[in-house]
Amino acid sequence: MLEERILYEDDDSLVFNKNPGELTQGDRRGEPSLIDSLSAGKPYGFFEPVHRLDRPASGVVLFAKSKTFFTAMTGLFRARAVEKAYWAVTERAPVEAAGVLRHHLRPDRRRNVVFARPAREDGPEPNAVLSYRLLGGSDRYFFLIVSPSTGRQHQIRAQLAAAGAPIKGDVKYGARRANPDRSILLHARELSFTHPVTQLPVRFTAPPPPGVLWDLFVRAAETPDGGTRPDRTDV
Repeated sequence: MLEERILYEDDDSLVFNKNPGELTQGDRRGEPSLIDSLSAGKPYGFFEPVHRLDRPASGVVLFAKSKTFFTAMTGLFRARAVEKAYWAVTERAPVEAAGVLRHHLRPDRRRNVVFARPAREDGPEPNAVLSYRLLGGSDRYFFLIVSPSTGRQHQIRAQLAAAGAPIKGDVKYGARRANPDRSILLHARELSFTHPVTQLPVRFTAPPPPGVLWDLFVRAAETPDGGTRPDRTDV
């Protein structure tokens, strides 16, 4: 049931926990999207996602139910005043257990892929920055918490792959094989910001979809030192 995955709703917004494979908004093929299903039969005069989440990923998506809220939140995202935390299961561990990745991203729109080139200390400012921390691992897979401070298409997928840690199932970015349901193990875990209407701080947290690996690793994030976001002091 869609209602069971609504994390929060008020007059201006709706926060939803997206499953892998769901489209946030419609594409050129005309496939059904969350905009269609969540607004069906509702008296919304306006209903648009404030940000995007890749189709094979899961997690928190924020929808605006008014143009005023949409404009205000777009400004917060542009000002980097929205904090985002993602969980990722990767096929290899990064070289360092925690750190900051800085890259220049170049999209290839024809192939719908993004190329990541490491930024040099003496070069131009990178257009993609994220911090990460390794929370746990097994013999074959590793569990990271990731916090991007910029918002670019496929940013986390491309940057982790460039760092030698492709996300499980993400064959577009170097994973060994696809998952049976074509998902990737990237989950938008948390979204926090100051609500532009109430001016109160809010934080929305989404449980990951069912799965053996998520169940195995999720306990690592719930330990006292696991936290919900990496250290961002040097971003």
